[in-house]
Amino acid sequence: MVTPRKQPASLAGEPDRLDLPRRLPASSAGEPDRLGFDPDALRARYRAERDRRIRPDGNSQYRRITGESGTYGDDPYAEPESTREPLFDRVEVAVVGGGFGGLLTGARLRQAGVRDIRMIEQAADFGGTWYWNRYPGVQCDIESYVYMPLLEEVGHVPTWRYAPGEEIRQHARAIGRHFDLYRDACFQTRATELRWDEGESEWIVSTDRGDLMRARHVVVSSGTLSLPKLPGIPGIETFKGHTFHTSRWDYAYTGGDASGNLDKLADKRVAVIGTGATAIQIVPHLGRDARQLYVFQRTPSSVDVRDNRPTDPAWAESLTPGWSRRRRDNFLTLVSGGQAEQDLVRDGWTASARLLQNLVPTDSYAHLPAGERDHLGELADFQKMNELRARVDDLVEDPATAEALKPWYRYMCKRPGFSDTYLQTFNRPNVTLVDTADHGGVQRITGNALVVGGTEYEVDCIVFATGFEVGVSGILSGELPVYGRDGVTFPERWKEGPRTLHGLYSHGFPNLFQLGSLQNAASVNYVHILDEQATHVAAVLAEARERGARHVEPSADAEAAWVDTIHEKVPSLHKFQAECTPGYYNNEGMPSGRSESFGDGPIAFHELLRRWRAEGGMDEVVVG
Repeated sequence: MVTPRKQPASLAGEPDRLDLPRRLPASSAGEPDRLGFDPDALRARYRAERDRRIRPDGNSQYRRITGESGTYGDDPYAEPESTREPLFDRVEVAVVGGGFGGLLTGARLRQAGVRDIRMIEQAADFGGTWYWNRYPGVQCDIESYVYMPLLEEVGHVPTWRYAPGEEIRQHARAIGRHFDLYRDACFQTRATELRWDEGESEWIVSTDRGDLMRARHVVVSSGTLSLPKLPGIPGIETFKGHTFHTSRWDYAYTGGDASGNLDKLADKRVAVIGTGATAIQIVPHLGRDARQLYVFQRTPSSVDVRDNRPTDPAWAESLTPGWSRRRRDNFLTLVSGGQAEQDLVRDGWTASARLLQNLVPTDSYAHLPAGERDHLGELADFQKMNELRARVDDLVEDPATAEALKPWYRYMCKRPGFSDTYLQTFNRPNVTLVDTADHGGVQRITGNALVVGGTEYEVDCIVFATGFEVGVSGILSGELPVYGRDGVTFPERWKEGPRTLHGLYSHGFPNLFQLGSLQNAASVNYVHILDEQATHVAAVLAEARERGARHVEPSADAEAAWVDTIHEKVPSLHKFQAECTPGYYNNEGMPSGRSESFGDGPIAFHELLRRWRAEGGMDEVVVG
């Protein structure tokens, strides 16, 4: 048993900074005494905890929402589907996806002068993730002033530091209205195929409504959190009680709304499967309102201070034009390891920025030798995780429950969590934590119970907080087959790996753009990344219109050069991820052999795009 030195949790609103030396001493002798913890002991504990949770079936332990489980993907928020005649018309740009990626694309295209835009969205309205996720307690875990896009354009200052989901959803709708994106939009419509027509130099867009639309250009932004997944627990289909996925919350069963007050659960025994970011938000509400709550945990999340608070009206009045971009850029700089005169956000993300490079690559620490950089980062990681484990001891009364809730892994093995109520919920007499780590998760489900370690937990309702197929766009998953020039598909073209320029367009697929994280850069504030991509796509299309070009397509040479750049700069994250507890970041303990991210990070990538646009790069893609 490793007992870390107990350290005080961060003060609300004033997160601790990692204060390890910038360089290592000449010798590591006496390191445990100097640091207050034993790195070797922590490494051994982390490895043992990882090994407890590794499953040989990896990602196969989950099932997609198809077939008999397909109803879990139904839209509970839509009015009964209205009928309409299929569309066989033409548009200049079709945008597939109505989340923030699609909305930002539509907005930036409008600003570039494109009027003929059709938004295609499977849901009944704009919002993407925030349309589907309306569970109690839902809010963003990135500060709303930097997360919510186009605030100044729409004229909105968020009412909370970390905005509730409904405010974010309404902001998405406001973007749609402000930029006239509702006009000609097709909701409750799923694109089912894209096929290039060489003779007409346009795409034929097929949908599940019988449409055969034609579009000069197509932008696909189908999201990275759009396909819910369920655990493949034996007997799951035999349960006779009520079940639902958190992204399709059933308020008709629970009562209440996104603010809580789940009054219909007062006589119900409820199980939650999953303890990630969503569970951190729903468990306090379920624990307060249900007769009995069982939380089934394989791996605990790290849970830091949230410190949410209403927006100060005086601060909002003091904002000057450009405030949103300045704050957003400041946040990205800091979480990417860069330096800034002031930390405008000062939260758990910026306080722990040194640790984020294990998920989001950056060149900010390239001045240090690789071995020294890795070791300093690991020591900072140990320090931070010791603080988070100490916070569990501070807040959870039962020692056994507290021990089970402690995260024994590196900081970015799982997405960090933030809450001022989650850990305290386990002090309630009606809340039971069921640790499943030694059993590979819930072992089976019967008609009225979940079984772990031979114990049956009888429940009336199961809530699946099991997340989504992360990072899988419709094009990559096969949900949206694409036939490019000569009928070639992406799987055929990418037999030896992805091939793009900037991660946005590919040779052989003219006038097609993909927003996402493949072969470009990412960050914890993904909406900022999407805005940079949408801005770039709009600039490229504006240039094509200016030149009267029929095709936007990278040359084979430009594409090959970018693939070489990606591979030359590829971050070495495999070792780190292989040591992590299993989760979606490391493919359930089976990390892929090679990353496809731009190794120098988002700051360098965005500057590269700006230079490329300014210095004649358009000649590589605007042709014909």
